[in-house]
Amino acid sequence: MPTNTIKKFVLDTNVILHDSTCVYQFKDNDIVIPISVIEELDQFKRGSGMLNYHAREFLRAVDTLCGSKLFNGGVSIGEEKGRLSICLQQPFHEEVARNFDNKKTDHHILNTAYLLRENHPGTEVILVSKDVNLRMKAKALGLKSEDYTTDHVRDIRELYSGYRVEENTDPGIIDRLHQEPFELDAEDFTPSTPFRPNEYAILRCDKKSVLVRMDGASRKLKKVEKPTAYGISPKNAEQSFALDALLNDEIPLVTITGKAGTGKTLLALAAALERRENYRQIFIARPNVPLSNRDLGYLPGDVKSKLDPYMQPLYDNLTVIQNQFSHHDKKKSRIKELLEEEKIIISPLPYIRGRSLVKIFFIIDEAQNLTPHEVKTILTRAGENTKIVFAGDIFQIDHPYLDGQSNGLSYLVEKMEGQEKHAHIDLVKGERSALSELAIQLL
Repeated sequence: MPTNTIKKFVLDTNVILHDSTCVYQFKDNDIVIPISVIEELDQFKRGSGMLNYHAREFLRAVDTLCGSKLFNGGVSIGEEKGRLSICLQQPFHEEVARNFDNKKTDHHILNTAYLLRENHPGTEVILVSKDVNLRMKAKALGLKSEDYTTDHVRDIRELYSGYRVEENTDPGIIDRLHQEPFELDAEDFTPSTPFRPNEYAILRCDKKSVLVRMDGASRKLKKVEKPTAYGISPKNAEQSFALDALLNDEIPLVTITGKAGTGKTLLALAAALERRENYRQIFIARPNVPLSNRDLGYLPGDVKSKLDPYMQPLYDNLTVIQNQFSHHDKKKSRIKELLEEEKIIISPLPYIRGRSLVKIFFIIDEAQNLTPHEVKTILTRAGENTKIVFAGDIFQIDHPYLDGQSNGLSYLVEKMEGQEKHAHIDLVKGERSALSELAIQLL
């Protein structure tokens, strides 16, 4: 057993690019940064993306910590924190060299951790990486290795769904909610557990039922109608809840999760079009996740040609909405006009991030491919009278270093649970087609 309770954590580059404040998250333990990680960060310094931001912020933070001091023995990270040191390149240990070549940065990081363990037998050395392959290589060498889990949420199967079913409700309560003023004080109904602000519910008794929302501001239980937004009507109770939240200007943050075909993006777009007069513009964005690990630069054509494959699903949803109307209906042509006038802007997220978010209906699709820090960055830029909708499937993640517990959408749902300015709905039932639902279930 180690005689020293202080651990040494060796950080991979992807941990820093995920969270530039990571060195402050290891309590009083020591942090070791291999020089090869610093070299990799140097390649990310320039650019406007979140990876570039994290690289710059981390390097500035390290420079501030060390000031004019040398790294001999490391520098203090802060009160009740450990020490930060940068480890220079060293010859490969023969055990590492026997199994891995010296041409990969990952293997230099692995060698640094291995030598630290060999040279400090009384200290627990842990390699921290978001790369599962590097973690497996470390474990193959007998090195302890962990994922960076500071911003992980609890088991996603227990994540807040945003609604519930209350069985055996007093029939008199249901009758009252079906009559004006279509609401009642929270004290008049005793649920199985207390309602959170903006939590939705189906109240049932035999053949009677009613859809309700606990209003976050008034603490009244309000009946939820089945609204229609720009020709799109909800097909189930979950969609009714989602559309109610999307159309409510008093709820500036809405999160919607659900598998493909549950109507997340379609409902958000329809609500934005329905409420467009209350907003200056509609922004619709998606994070850029390279296809098959190939960046946009590898794709042929100009910028528009490169980005079209990412944006096409959003245009497809707009087409579905347009097709609800006849050729003579003004609502059909209005969507085209709004696009031409740039009242609707469809763009990859990095192209929108720098814009002013004042009086904007902002939809972020595929939000499960964002990091927690990226979600925080977007939200902290929200100006007055702006509504932000994050939609995505937390079980279908394309980002190589994110999973169901570490992605920004799961993190946001957990952290915002019960907040008055937030509503969340998890859409379960697929409504795209019977074939689509069958494929999702069986394949």
